[in-house]
Formats: sequence, C-alpha cells, structure tokens
Amino acid sequence: MNPILQILAVNLGVSALFFAALWLISIRLKDPSFIDSWWALGVIVLSWSTYAQLDAPSPQATALMLLSTVWGLRLGVYLLWRWGKHGADRRYAKLAERARTKHGLNFAMFALLWVFGPQLLLQFVMALPAMLGQIPATQTFGALAIAGVWLAIFGILYEAIADAQLAHFKSQSDNAGKVMDRGLWRYSRHPNYFAEMVAWWGLWLIALDVGVGLWSIAGPLLLTFLLTRVSGAPPPNRTLRARSRSTTHTRSAPQASSQCRRAPS
Repeated sequence: MNPILQILAVNLGVSALFFAALWLISIRLKDPSFIDSWWALGVIVLSWSTYAQLDAPSPQATALMLLSTVWGLRLGVYLLWRWGKHGADRRYAKLAERARTKHGLNFAMFALLWVFGPQLLLQFVMALPAMLGQIPATQTFGALAIAGVWLAIFGILYEAIADAQLAHFKSQSDNAGKVMDRGLWRYSRHPNYFAEMVAWWGLWLIALDVGVGLWSIAGPLLLTFLLTRVSGAPPPNRTLRARSRSTTHTRSAPQASSQCRRAPS
C-alpha cells in the first residue's frame, strides 16, 4: 500500500475507535453534545497518530503537530468546560426528537447516523493539512511554512481571546438575552469563526510547503464552508433584534461570512 494511504488508513481506524467509544458513552448519558469538544481534541489524536508513524519527522511535521495540538487542546478543553457548565445542547435534543418522530430512529441510531458518523468523516477531512503535511521527509522550512506558522499562531490567539471575551460576557447575569458586541465581537458577529479559519489556512500553508499538502486543501475549504454556511450562518435579524438592547450591532457588525463553530447564544 502507498505509505501515505497507509498512514491515513491507520489514522482513520484510530479515530473510528475513539468515536465508537464516545458513541457508547453518549448512549449511556442520552446526550451527544460533548462531541463538540472532540471536534478539536480528536484532531490532536489524528496529528499525533501521524507523527508517531514517521521515521524522521520534518520541521513541517513538528510544527503541524505542535500547532494542531495547541489549537485542539485550547478549543477542546474550552468546549468541554462549556458542556459541563451548561449541560446538554438543546440543538441535539431537538435533532434527536426529530429523528425519533419523523424517521423512527432510537437514540443510539440517531447518535450514530446523525452525529458521530458524520463528525468522524468531517473531522478527518478537516484535519488533512495536519496529517498530509507531516508525511514528506524534508529538512528545509520554506517561506510558506514560516508564513503559515505565524498565521496559525495569530488565529489560535485571536480565537482564544474571542472565546474568553464571550465567556466573561455570558457570566454576567445582567447580560442575559443580550448580544455580545464588545471587544473583538464589536467588529464581527463571529470573530471566533474568523480566527478558526485563519488558523487552519495557516496550517494548510505549512502543509503546502512540502508539496503533497496541496491535496489537503479540502480541509480548510470544508471548514470555511461549515463556518460560513452551516454552523456559522448568522441567525435572522429579527432574532438578533429581540435579544439585543438595540439594532446598532445588527446593522453594523459584519456577517459571519465576511469575518467569522459556536454561535454566541
């Protein structure tokens, strides 16, 4: 088997084992919403699994492994903390009810077919830069890789600041029902989405520096699509108006698609 395909196959198998274990846990809890944290933490597993299979890791491999670990650990722990603090996500409860009433699926099948199965595949594609970019053996660290490192660091820090600002805002009881329009959130409805895309396009540049990383472009493209058209799609303006002190932020803040995982609701 081609060495690249062999590494990817091993990674997919390792990831599938983790997802299977988490699926079983979700059945016991009757709540799959902790999977959001695994979206980030699972990337660490894929990245380290790749690194462990290399005979002589390149500078790009080390950079990708370290940066994806920092990104995944920071975001994954934050989302796990948020799940522990706020409990089950109502969106998953609504999806489970829809799967039961309209499609006759029990919770186990719903969690497998609607949550864990799709996320396994989506995460694998999204993480392609962190995997493919590690595989080629090279000792040169080119301009693309250097630019990618700085871009990824900027995105990771920007996202961490945005999440911290939002968490602090929501911790204040007098902000209940209001839209976050302070700090980085003053300039965008979804600065965390924007930063996450920046971080992963940076990781892709590092992968691109070794050539084969070009084929991992599906990862940042998928993430950009998900954040700007799916999970990052802005809510209707009437909803924002109902939750805000005024319509100022609704009119002035850029849409998620112009500067963008987690809606600030």
